[in-house]
Amino acid sequence: MSDACVLVTRSGSITQITLNRPAQGNAINLSMAHQLAAAALECDTDPSVRCVVLTGNGRLFCAGGDLSSFIDAGPRIGAFLSELAGTVHVAVTRLARMQKPLLTLINGPAAGAGLSLAIAGDVVLAARSAHFTSAYSAIGLTPDGGMTWILPRLIGMRKTQEMLITNRRVDAAEAERIGLVTRVVDDDALPGEGAKIASTLAGSATQALGAARALLLQSLDSSLETQLEREARAIVAAGRSAESAEGLAAFVAKRKANFSGE
Repeated sequence: MSDACVLVTRSGSITQITLNRPAQGNAINLSMAHQLAAAALECDTDPSVRCVVLTGNGRLFCAGGDLSSFIDAGPRIGAFLSELAGTVHVAVTRLARMQKPLLTLINGPAAGAGLSLAIAGDVVLAARSAHFTSAYSAIGLTPDGGMTWILPRLIGMRKTQEMLITNRRVDAAEAERIGLVTRVVDDDALPGEGAKIASTLAGSATQALGAARALLLQSLDSSLETQLEREARAIVAAGRSAESAEGLAAFVAKRKANFSGE
């Protein structure tokens, strides 16, 4: 479809979401934002999806917001940005809180909200040609997409300040070194490496991974005692699950666990 700003494709239990405005650097307009939110909601609520992959089509992963649409909004810029950011935030929240892992494949440069989406994965695999820029200060705007929440948690406050305040570009090698991404691979190896990781994640104990994701989201805002209690309750719930029964049975039988039931 010519108006499909986001492509959603399914391969077994793996769903891939692809940002699909390559001629515009996958810049996010309202149509893309709404389609991305819908895709995230679909992945979150479909129990047959066991792993979600997010990537971009073309040379860039995502250039951030579509600045031409900002200009077109004219005096309605406030209302426009409220709808745009709010819709992107629906997608970010659903992707962060869904009970299944998220793999992001960064096929090229990521800026603005594109940076926020890029680093949202549990595993972030970046092409060597990728680079990362906050971009907001260059146009007199402030970060969105959860950037001010996740960046300090990944790379620390000082590095975050440098990226946001000075707008310095971080290349793929540095991004790996400072913990912004999980691993860097050659550009032509990205699809294959991504497919291997997605297959591994989809075959894992996704309910347990979902609970672990939730614990991580809560951890930095909790006291040690609160987090210990949450961990205790989570492991009790996990221990009563079919996943745990299968994992323990596989261990005793010295075979690979079949968590997907396929």
